[in-house]
Amino acid sequence: MLDSAVAAGHDTVDGGIGSWITRRAFFAGHRIALVDGDRRITYSELDRRTDQLAHALSDLGVRQGDRVAVLMTNSAAFLETLFAATKLGAVFVPINFRLAPPEVAHLLADSGADVLVWSDHLSPLARAALVGAGVRVRTRVVVGGEPADGELPFEELLASGEPRPTRTKVAGRDLFCLMYTSGTTGRPKGAMLTHDNFLWNVINILSNGRGMRQTDRTVAVAPMFHIGGLGAHTLPLLYVGGTSVIMPSFDAEKTLAAMVRERVTLQFLVPAMWSALMALPDFDSYDLSALELAMTGAAPCPRPVLDYFLDKGVLFREAFGMTETGGVTLLEPDHVKTKAGTIGRPLFHVHTRVVDEQGHDVPLGEVGELVIRGPNVFAGYWGKPEATAEAFRGGWFHSGDLAHEDGEGFLTLIGRSKDMIISGGENIYPIEVEQALVRHPAVGEVAVVGVPHAKWGESPLAVVVRADGDGTDITADDLIAYARENLAHFKCPTRVEFRTELPRNAGGKVLKTTLRSLYGASEQHA
Repeated sequence: MLDSAVAAGHDTVDGGIGSWITRRAFFAGHRIALVDGDRRITYSELDRRTDQLAHALSDLGVRQGDRVAVLMTNSAAFLETLFAATKLGAVFVPINFRLAPPEVAHLLADSGADVLVWSDHLSPLARAALVGAGVRVRTRVVVGGEPADGELPFEELLASGEPRPTRTKVAGRDLFCLMYTSGTTGRPKGAMLTHDNFLWNVINILSNGRGMRQTDRTVAVAPMFHIGGLGAHTLPLLYVGGTSVIMPSFDAEKTLAAMVRERVTLQFLVPAMWSALMALPDFDSYDLSALELAMTGAAPCPRPVLDYFLDKGVLFREAFGMTETGGVTLLEPDHVKTKAGTIGRPLFHVHTRVVDEQGHDVPLGEVGELVIRGPNVFAGYWGKPEATAEAFRGGWFHSGDLAHEDGEGFLTLIGRSKDMIISGGENIYPIEVEQALVRHPAVGEVAVVGVPHAKWGESPLAVVVRADGDGTDITADDLIAYARENLAHFKCPTRVEFRTELPRNAGGKVLKTTLRSLYGASEQHA
């Protein structure tokens, strides 16, 4: 009944996300919250530093509801800025540092950011963006390096603030952050996520299976400007009082060494990262005996990764979520083999349906759009009431993802409606083909798109990245034959192209429009 209370508008957060650190400092202030290089920051120190930074920002005129943007790699300063902003009731705006200057400028202008905090090595990007049209940032803060005129050094700014609580009243319905979508179909939209949204995301994570514990340790290497890097384990682990070992970017060998050195007990990585770890020549020599739970999401996980950890007795689970919702479904360790290819079942306080174009439930096993409701679902798109109304038509958030559900409640994601391939009158869903092909041990990554076909209108093309270190000289004919063993004939790719990497946008999503442009010009007559 708690989620119905939230739906009715009753707040469940007393003090907002910023209070999490204050309460952890009260209960176990001596415990290590963050490890950042040689620094080990306790919960008491993190609470004090974020209080100081909050007061320093307040002295510069930052008020409740103002937007505080960051352009940073993973770091303690990233999280200190996040918690300082939330203690003021300001809105945190994480920006993807892989974007180009005009793209960063658009997000700063669209959000109306009053403050920008950035990592020194990103200064050229930040300074180029700050002169963009519509940007109104008045406070500029640099972490490390030598600030230019008009820029403030992060540590000096923090030290200038008083180390006392802010006492700002923050309600659960108040905005916590604006997290921008990746914009694969147009300009990114700012998803308005409240304090309650993130609290319920944590509750959902803790309510399923193994959960998280105060004694857990993780390496926070997935980018925190994404919902996965921030919401899947970094904030939930700080909520329960665990330790996050921060790495600014992913390097397979350094990540694995940190997992061993810090005796990591749970770890979230996207499938490509897990594959990169396992591709290291001496992977088996690393001592991962402390690891109890491995987590992944964002893409289908190759079968060799699942099999390796399950054979080692490590719990392995796959999650599905969105910027607008945080976590939605979970495929628990008991089901990762028996229900491989599904995205699992809804998290504890998440409700899902599969509906037709009129919003009616489709029969079990039939394809429809996945719609979502729950206290984790965002409040709408920043400054876009029409897009918000369209997304929430009928009172449910329309994901744009096609799916079907079996009799046990397991959902299978078929793909985005715009990516569906129609071949000879048959509907083909690229993700279904991708999930079949990625199970081949020689396949590292795969993307399937529809390309013109003289006879069928469209046919599936598979663009494949070979698995690192596999040593198998896999051919297009081999993969087409493999597909035909696992899929209906009409679903199988008629063509396979190999690449060293898949094209991606700055958010890491595969650019299928680019693939269609690259390979779709020549019609196939087979």
